[in-house]
Amino acid sequence: MKQLDQFVQQMMESAKLVQANNPGGAVDVIQRALGQAGLMAPQTDAKHGVAPGFVDLNPAPAFQRSATAGAGARPSTRRSALPRTAELFKARRPLPVEERAPGSFIDGSFACSAGQRRYKLYIPAKIAAGPRPLVVMLHGCTQDAGDFAAGTAMNLVAEEQGCLVLYPEQDRSANHNGCWNWFDAAQQQRGQGEPAILAGMTRQVLAEQGADAKQVFVAGLSAGGAMAAILGAEYPDLYAAVGVHSGLAAGSGKDMISGLHAMKKPARAAALGKPVPIIVFHGDADHVVNAGNGDAVLRQFADAHPASGTGALQKHSQRGEAGRAYTRTSWRDAGGRRHAEQWVVHGAAHAWMGGKASGSHTDANGPCASTEMLAFFLEQGGK
Repeated sequence: MKQLDQFVQQMMESAKLVQANNPGGAVDVIQRALGQAGLMAPQTDAKHGVAPGFVDLNPAPAFQRSATAGAGARPSTRRSALPRTAELFKARRPLPVEERAPGSFIDGSFACSAGQRRYKLYIPAKIAAGPRPLVVMLHGCTQDAGDFAAGTAMNLVAEEQGCLVLYPEQDRSANHNGCWNWFDAAQQQRGQGEPAILAGMTRQVLAEQGADAKQVFVAGLSAGGAMAAILGAEYPDLYAAVGVHSGLAAGSGKDMISGLHAMKKPARAAALGKPVPIIVFHGDADHVVNAGNGDAVLRQFADAHPASGTGALQKHSQRGEAGRAYTRTSWRDAGGRRHAEQWVVHGAAHAWMGGKASGSHTDANGPCASTEMLAFFLEQGGK
């Protein structure tokens, strides 16, 4: 049975259980369906303290493993067992010394009429020659701000360029698996929901840090990548460029079922009203978010640019430095500046390319997405 058909059947089964006055059974069915679909991690096994069946590409960070063991959980033979949600939040620790950039990594929070979220902010140690660029990084499901910073090592890359890095963190009360709700129609519009919170947070940090309003960028992984696409589409006046890693185009789904369908069978998304530079990374062996979604993101953003189809197209294939082959395709305007770029990493699954094992959902063997994205962003030179 196809996965979508199976998901729909499970939803119907849950509805029958509700009608039979068995809400607990309905919840179990829904959670199992979401886990099998890749929309969330399966529920934790209370006896062993791990999420059965959840497999990441590398072990959980050391601080998470040690915290779980300290809580009395049995060692797991799985490659990437995550602790229970409550333990995950208790287990936060500073980044490992070898991954820690020399600047300040501070905690903060932002609140507006649409809601409140916490964040982490990296401030480089390097003395600024002027207003700093600001990069907003949106984590994926099951991650938090610290985990995403560790895995992407964006702080280390940003230190070299003197950039601020903002890591918003999803509230578990908004999505208990830590996903940005990109598939919810109410979270896809300017001025409301999560887009309003994230844009407001960006503006607050921009003002407080005296950052360069012409060099504000947003990037994300998976659900974070999908939300980054939404922010680029809805706030082209705020974000000068967008990076989408293993994500989906803005408006790909309007509810959970259509979102699931888009993850597996991407469709052509509506083009933007205003062109925004875009860089896309996706593994062609991604079985969580089909690689065709990378193509959909590229088309959505690039088709809005007047040079699309007429600018000089540069395409080449080569081995990545760490061992994975990739195809990099660039579109440039008349002045030679890239306005769209796509990296298809061959044999790569659902993970941040060139990432560190100190964070989750990373693949160290791919080209470094953090380095390439930041280079693309800074090439834009302001709006």
